Amino acid sequence: MAALKTVGVVGCGLMGSGIAQVSAQAGLVTWVREVDKPTLDRGLGRIRKFLDDGVAKGKVTAEDRDKVLANIKGTTELRDLAPCELVIEAVVESIEAKREVFQALDKLVPPTAVLASNTSSLSITEIAATAGRPERVLGLHFFNPVPLMKLVEIIRALPTNEAAFDVAKGFVEKIGKTAVVAKDTPGFVVNRLLVPYLLDAVRVFESGVASKEDIDNGMKLGCGYPMGPLTLLDFVGLDTTYYIANIMFEEFKQPQYAAPPLLKRMVLAGYMGRKSGRGFYDYSKT
Repeated sequence: MAALKTVGVVGCGLMGSGIAQVSAQAGLVTWVREVDKPTLDRGLGRIRKFLDDGVAKGKVTAEDRDKVLANIKGTTELRDLAPCELVIEAVVESIEAKREVFQALDKLVPPTAVLASNTSSLSITEIAATAGRPERVLGLHFFNPVPLMKLVEIIRALPTNEAAFDVAKGFVEKIGKTAVVAKDTPGFVVNRLLVPYLLDAVRVFESGVASKEDIDNGMKLGCGYPMGPLTLLDFVGLDTTYYIANIMFEEFKQPQYAAPPLLKRMVLAGYMGRKSGRGFYDYSKT
């Protein structure tokens, strides 16, 4: 297998910018595409700020920062990703949006290129069905914040072949992450285990068993978790967890995946967690 040299990332939001950054840090020429220049500039600015903060803290040299930024090529044109040997899609969590991206990429990239989705919950096989070469499609699920989290889930769709898998695994190793391999089922490994735990924490709080602070402290101090489940829900996004839970419940029809009424009400009220300023906790003054 030839060494990977050029990577594309579709989407420069929170996840896409992080993926582009770790790819560029590994010495790969990395094209990142957004729908318009203001959105692209925000994403590229996020990368620069992360690296500048690293320089300020003495964790990154100014020279290394400049090398990383030089490896990143921003664009608003999908066709600029045509030379890429691996393209990772990190657009909105919508099957229609993702399939549209894959249909377009399929006509642009070389026949040997690998197409990957960063989806956390959607079917890779369903996304792959859109592509003319479904055997070259798989999932690469990163975790937020991408530059700091060491894990990447590699998800094999039913048609995924060994050559595509080898490219993906080689990429994960090159960027210094650890891979876990999962079959194409909703939630893969991490969310399959994590989401029921988070939903149960909401049920415990909703039923009045304990305060949110005591629930979080119980899991932090009793189980050694770095943060409690309700704090984690606020960090991940209540809307994101609610969305994933609904997809998993639709697939498995098992009660542990059913979103509690309180979670649904909070999402409808706009209490999404940190990003909205309020979730289980109030972040409006932080």
